[in-house]
Amino acid sequence: QVQLVESGGGLVQAGDSLRLSCAASGRTFPNYPMGWFRQAPGKEREFVAAISWRSTTYYTDSVKGRFTISRDNRKSTVYLQMNSLKPEDTAVYYCAAALSSNWPPRNYEYRYWGQGTQVTVSS
Repeated sequence: QVQLVESGGGLVQAGDSLRLSCAASGRTFPNYPMGWFRQAPGKEREFVAAISWRSTTYYTDSVKGRFTISRDNRKSTVYLQMNSLKPEDTAVYYCAAALSSNWPPRNYEYRYWGQGTQVTVSS
């Protein structure tokens, strides 16, 4: 069992930066691929970024070059550094842990989810 708690969301202006954190409990954290997803009002949840246990990364096209996912296995924490934020990045951001040997994991393979943190980007 893994419990995930996100933090770091907030209200920023377009062009600003935010860093989200996701603290995980569970002794096997280093073994899990981790991902960030987001859900905007009225839209389906979408994949943002993923990181393997070896810190291989994968991003959706809309955030490439602006967002960076990283992890610190000693702290059982995964991060999402978000730069050059745009109003369309406004959403609730969720971190998730996958039970998968695939890379990148399929969306349905993410089994554990955090409660989400709100990111609002004003124009």
